[in-house]
Amino acid sequence: MIALESLHIRAGSFSLSDVSFTVPSGAYAVLMGGTGQGKTTILEAICGLRSIASGRVLLDGVDVTRRKPADRAVGYLPQDLALFPTMTVRGHLEFALRIRRQAPGVIRERVAELAHVLGIEPLLERRIQGLSGGEAQRVALGRALSFRPRVLLLDEPLTALDEKTRDRLCELLRSIQRMTGLTTLHITHTRAEARMLADKLFVLDAGRIVERPLSDLTDAPAAASIG
Repeated sequence: MIALESLHIRAGSFSLSDVSFTVPSGAYAVLMGGTGQGKTTILEAICGLRSIASGRVLLDGVDVTRRKPADRAVGYLPQDLALFPTMTVRGHLEFALRIRRQAPGVIRERVAELAHVLGIEPLLERRIQGLSGGEAQRVALGRALSFRPRVLLLDEPLTALDEKTRDRLCELLRSIQRMTGLTTLHITHTRAEARMLADKLFVLDAGRIVERPLSDLTDAPAAASIG
């Protein structure tokens, strides 16, 4: 579960006030809204990369508002992927596990499992340069999932991909979420993407988050203002 209670967030001259919503445990929620509304700021507040002036962030019922990012057990995939150009694909999948001082055998098993699920086994010894957009997205997703987080946050992870690759990765994301039961919050501007993924639909508009019916994603007049 992800629960935000009356958050007040400042980012320079930009601020959000009284942000409240809940993603139920095991749900795949999509957050939509116009550019510059503060969607990324909300994800950063959940994972601890953005300070909160007031309010609370709860994950699986635990108040993590004042915890450090590494202590929140949040898997985060930023929009720019933040992959390290000098590191191999294997290194990315191992990264969070090594930081958490997992045993070498545990790391090997987890990397092999992720590489198989994500279909990147042939890429493990390659560096990031030269990977396709879809391959890089899979690596970034694997890194976010590697340490078995309690929630997963995705910031427009499929924006730069062609339609066919995007659809394949949507299917992969939904398959992984169903397999793991991982509570997920995914930002997108694309209604087709949201239709493929969402159990819950939230819209950020004029600083307020409201839940909307999934039918808004297929009804053109009602969906016109989503994002």
